[in-house]
Amino acid sequence: MGEYHIRGGNQLYGQLRINGGKNAILPILASVMLNGSESVIHNCPKISDTLISIQILESIGCKTKMEGATLIVDSSTLNSWEVPADLVREMRSSIIFLGGLLGRCKRVKISYPGGCELGARPIDLHLKALRLLGADIVEKHGFILCSADKRLTGACIHLDFPSVGATENIMLTAALADGETVITNAAREPEIQDLQVFLNTMGAQISGAGTGSIVIRGVKKLHDAEHTVMPDRIVAGTFLAAAAITGGKIELTNIVPEHLYPITAKLSETGCALRMERNSVYLEAPSRLRPIETLRTSPHPGFPTDMQPQFMSLLSVANGVSVINETVFESRNKHVAELKRMGADIILSSDGLTSVVKGTPKLNGAIVESKDLRGGAALILAGLAAEGSTVVMNSKHVERGYEQIEESLKAIGADITFRKL
Repeated sequence: MGEYHIRGGNQLYGQLRINGGKNAILPILASVMLNGSESVIHNCPKISDTLISIQILESIGCKTKMEGATLIVDSSTLNSWEVPADLVREMRSSIIFLGGLLGRCKRVKISYPGGCELGARPIDLHLKALRLLGADIVEKHGFILCSADKRLTGACIHLDFPSVGATENIMLTAALADGETVITNAAREPEIQDLQVFLNTMGAQISGAGTGSIVIRGVKKLHDAEHTVMPDRIVAGTFLAAAAITGGKIELTNIVPEHLYPITAKLSETGCALRMERNSVYLEAPSRLRPIETLRTSPHPGFPTDMQPQFMSLLSVANGVSVINETVFESRNKHVAELKRMGADIILSSDGLTSVVKGTPKLNGAIVESKDLRGGAALILAGLAAEGSTVVMNSKHVERGYEQIEESLKAIGADITFRKL
């Protein structure tokens, strides 16, 4: 636990390299057990969610070794299908271990997941899909018990909502099932494509990731694999927003331009000049940002909900009124009250889903509290643009998705320090 101390007012200039993606590495780590052998994963981000996933792997018998940004996992020694409840409660994405263990062991015991409290995020879609694949599921005393006495069998599965987690769980479970599984209305996020690449490198037969229809042809066995994790598009978007909110200039390398299009399109609307190259993006911000008439979050390829709080900070200093509609998480806007402490002029609707943001020429430093991962990042951005000093408390949320964010920001001119408590 710690806090970020920021003295605002510095324009950010420079170049940063983007590390591997949080939302890409987590399902990959949940799938390494499927091959019963060795997996070598490069560009592995050193964030707390990664460390928790590694602890889960070790708790069920896998051997792990970290060498720089490369993680080596030997899953041949796996000896348990029960995931420790204390680790599951630390991270929402731990539910992906449900599909990995069910696919490998044909049984799993896991508690309901924790993580950021962004509202109701039911796992009904996950359980419904696994039942269609042949799993027997019992929910009892806060635990989920899944088993498949016979081999799992492919099925046609239509998702009522394009859930990323449900899509990933189906892919992991179906990779070693008998026959063919077809997911319709599948999630289309780039991280789903990265998972497909990794699973296919292990010998799976999966196609269609990135579209609304994914086909998994079950195989009998998987083998060793080596993979480089895709760069983190949300971290990249956060640093672009940091340069924009401070009127700076930044170049990001090790990015995939098309992954950033929903974000860069909105940054262009604020008046930022952007230039994309093969694996880099350059942004130059105007002296005063323009408002965005309407920013609406939605599943990919729409504007990502994980970038909404950062854009709210950015629009808080724009020259005009913006409207933000949150459609994914009903409790996403916990950062609003904290931004208002800093002088932001934000009106939140009674249902908490629509925000009217009237830009102000300046924000003021304050002591604020991070209440979730992206909200914490948004408060850091606000602190960079504010007059005076800002303290962002409760760093544990930010550390779930950003690898030493203070060091990266400091490298491009921010006056920020991390204080461990």
